[in-house]
Amino acid sequence: MGPFRSVESEEIYDEQKKDVRPIERSAMNTLDKDIQEVRKLLSEGVIQRAYKGIVSYMSRLRTVFAVQQGGRAVSGLYQGYFDMTYFALFPDALKKRDLKLAVVFSYATFNFAVWLVARNRRVQRHYWELLLNTGYKKYPLVEPAAGIDAIVEVVIAADYSLEAENDLTAHIIKGVTAFEHGIVAFLDEVDVRQSS
Repeated sequence: MGPFRSVESEEIYDEQKKDVRPIERSAMNTLDKDIQEVRKLLSEGVIQRAYKGIVSYMSRLRTVFAVQQGGRAVSGLYQGYFDMTYFALFPDALKKRDLKLAVVFSYATFNFAVWLVARNRRVQRHYWELLLNTGYKKYPLVEPAAGIDAIVEVVIAADYSLEAENDLTAHIIKGVTAFEHGIVAFLDEVDVRQSS
């Protein structure tokens, strides 16, 4: 006999321990049901077409930013795990502070956002506290926690059509540029206040 009995038996046989343990059915049933539901939805093809459309659009958007800002000022595209698809921008004024911008499509909310992001958790905490303690009020701060990367998150497109790609791209570029200029101006002002 192999290391497992059939699933129908609802038991796992461990040859090394020579004992039989029940399978945790509730967790498996949930995962199995989820997989069956995903399989059913995927068989229809809608999810694949929509996902390909979103990822392809983000890739084209990334290329527009790379042309505008130079290829080395833009990261590769992170496709994600159906949580988000994003790419990072490294404007010099933020890069020197170990900060960057992330242009993000969220699958949870189906919106486009720009995030202020740090190089690591220590820098993230530093800038979150700096913005909190120096009166930054333009956009809400995102409190640092496990799995949270944004210091500031700004939704820039919530009601959009990917079929109106040129309009959407112009809107996102305008939103990202305005946020970048605003956050850099605020940080420059804080630098001046702290040096005097």
